[in-house]
Order: sequence, then structure tokens, then C-alpha cells
Amino acid sequence: MAKLNVKKGDTVVVISGQDKGKQGKILAANPEKGRVSVQGAAMITKHVKPRRQGEAGGRIETEGTIDASNVMLVCPKCGKATRIAHQVVDGKKVRVCKKCGKVMD
Repeated sequence: MAKLNVKKGDTVVVISGQDKGKQGKILAANPEKGRVSVQGAAMITKHVKPRRQGEAGGRIETEGTIDASNVMLVCPKCGKATRIAHQVVDGKKVRVCKKCGKVMD
């Protein structure tokens, strides 16, 4: 599996699927499966049983996962969804915005 171009804490926009156009932060990234969990996108309903006495059960809305190819990183400088270039700066590999050239790491 290829390395993901996005990581936890990045702001992304969903570019395809039922949540197309939604923007949010990445809550979790799974490079092995190539999937990410985006805040407010791909909401699923979990049915939860009460585990302790006095605890409430019921249905809980939580974020599901989206394939990493269906999200695009939003540049903090220009504010647009952009692809990522990789450059070596001061001996360290960093991500760079393809549109404005700003270093993202």
C-alpha cells in the first residue's frame, strides 16, 4: 500500500461520494488500509448496549472511514484543495502545496 499524503489533524475536503464538498479535520488515518476518518463526513449509526448499571444505551452517530483517494488536502495559505508535492528542505522531506508552493509540515 502506498503512503498517504494526508495525516491526522490535516484539514481536507471530500471530493467524491455522498459527502462530496464537506470539509473537516482528519480524526484518524489508517495507511495499511488506505482509509481516513473525517470529522462530520461518512456518519454511521452504532447501536450500543449499556455495559454498566445506570449507563444509557442507544444509537450513537459516529464518523466512518473514507478511502484516502476521495479526500484532498486544503492548503492553509491559499485555502484551496490541492495536490501535494514532496521536496527536501534542510535535509528533511516535507509536503508542499502545488498551487502556492507553501510548505505544509
